[in-house]
Amino acid sequence: MVTISSSITLISLPDIFNGIHLNPLTPGNTSYFLWLLMGFLLVTSVLVVSLGRVGDMFGRVRMYNLGFAVFTFFSILLSVTWLTGASGALWLIIMRIFQGVGGAFLFANSSAILTDAFPENERGLALGINGVAAIGGSFIGLIVGGLLAPIEWRLVFLVCVPFGVFGTVWAYLKLVDNGVRVKAKIDWWGNVTFAIGLIALLVGIVYGIQPYGGSSMGWTNPWVLAALAGGVVTLGIFGYIELHVEDPMFRLPLFRIRAFAAGNIANLLGALGRGGLQFMLIIWLQGIWLPQHGYSYTQTPLWAGIYMVPLTVGFLIAGPISGILTDRFGARPFATGGMIGAALSFGLLQALPINFGYVWFGLLLLLMGLSMGLFSSPNRAGVMNSLPPDQRGAGAGMMTTFQNSAQVLSIGVFFTVITLGLATTLPGTLFHGLAAHGVPTAIAHRVANEPPIGALFSAFLGYNPIKQLVPAAVLGHLSAAQQATLTGRSFFPQLITGPFGTGLHYAFDFAIICSLIAAVASWLRGGRYVHGMQVEEASTVTVTDGALAERDEEAARDAGAGRVDPEPSLSEDGGRGAARPDGMDSLRLARSAGDPGRGTPLG
Repeated sequence: MVTISSSITLISLPDIFNGIHLNPLTPGNTSYFLWLLMGFLLVTSVLVVSLGRVGDMFGRVRMYNLGFAVFTFFSILLSVTWLTGASGALWLIIMRIFQGVGGAFLFANSSAILTDAFPENERGLALGINGVAAIGGSFIGLIVGGLLAPIEWRLVFLVCVPFGVFGTVWAYLKLVDNGVRVKAKIDWWGNVTFAIGLIALLVGIVYGIQPYGGSSMGWTNPWVLAALAGGVVTLGIFGYIELHVEDPMFRLPLFRIRAFAAGNIANLLGALGRGGLQFMLIIWLQGIWLPQHGYSYTQTPLWAGIYMVPLTVGFLIAGPISGILTDRFGARPFATGGMIGAALSFGLLQALPINFGYVWFGLLLLLMGLSMGLFSSPNRAGVMNSLPPDQRGAGAGMMTTFQNSAQVLSIGVFFTVITLGLATTLPGTLFHGLAAHGVPTAIAHRVANEPPIGALFSAFLGYNPIKQLVPAAVLGHLSAAQQATLTGRSFFPQLITGPFGTGLHYAFDFAIICSLIAAVASWLRGGRYVHGMQVEEASTVTVTDGALAERDEEAARDAGAGRVDPEPSLSEDGGRGAARPDGMDSLRLARSAGDPGRGTPLG
């Protein structure tokens, strides 16, 4: 439901702004566009850790049910506005932010609930199916939004209401809370400093991609710099607080668990590499490829979603399969292979011409989807398996925070590098193209020197960029043939192909680097590890290293007490331990204190 809402809003933005009679590309209105686009992502990034911790304290299922109700209520409010213009945009932004609060309840607790409900040898499949549902929702949202928005823009918000009502009732009646509850006080100082720091950081990124003064971007804006620096400092204060309060919102020592730390680093870098991909593909398709292949600009949002179906199909195939394999062999080979596949996909996309043949483009999107599915389910399963039962909500929230924050940062990075690529060559190309078709020199010069981000936003929204850039009065004085050429399907796409290709190469280079580093981090997670399982010596093994034996016993006691065992190192081969200096190369797994019964070897 949440992913349906996100993608349906993304594809329906042109009709939403038309419905409230607001041009989002007017210089004073760009912030409305950005906040409606990314406000939901910002609020979920900020709140998931706090709400995950609240789920640990008061019950994950209870918080999950509340999330359904909140999300559904504000979905209704999004559709009932009678306001137009700036007031209408503010209403939608505020309601969308509160809708994001409901989404944060759902995001923060869903993975923890699944981890509680399934044994360790089935969690990969469960989380894989959950990921498939999310990706399937994204695809459904693109198609449904493209169909409903032209009919009535309010329907794109109302369509989530039946899902929300059903989900609220079903979750209340059917879900059973198997989680471990923690009696603790709410860490108010930790919550406040985390929220302020992350909001400042993400808002700085959002405004950094807007023009400032005579610059095409806003990274030199003193307010942006202050927000970024203040955010980093405040998050540093948050870290200090969490290390010294009695009941921290998030236990930073969890990062001493290698599987948790490496999995989160890989997750962050993977999201950083692919977070802006969807936006770049939409601009590539809507602004260049689809118009050159006979689609009007008003048709491009729907068809861009359809032409990106192979990306979704790849994820739907790889997600459950990789989850099943993870349950048997561990997360490391599949998550690492997924990131290597993603890097390869980005590299091959660079080899395509901007005006590509669709068969190759579709195959590369399929490879990208397979790679993402191969990474996502195993990585999430590996991280969730590593968490103590009483920390799963906060841990899952932290993982989602890393992912969503990295996506916002990725959008900023991708737009920045694309804009830098356009800024070097687009002004001259655009000036000569406009002047050659009758636009007065002074007007052509002014239009050519407008910040290129406006042309990107225009293509992203499915608007004809030339109609947005050149004043209507100027176009009205040109001949019919000149107007038809300038506003036709070929002029702007052909004009922007070279500059856009340059920027796209920069963006994909960045994505390749992030993906490869993520692959290294994923490999460094070590072998298969499930928290609550301890290394037990086999009957034929004599422990000769007393220090190691004592450490293992202490780790088991810590796990049973809800504390963190710092250096797990289990291998992937069916639960057998890795070779160690004391000769303990034939080990079996048993459940730690607090979990009755002996465990069977993993796999």
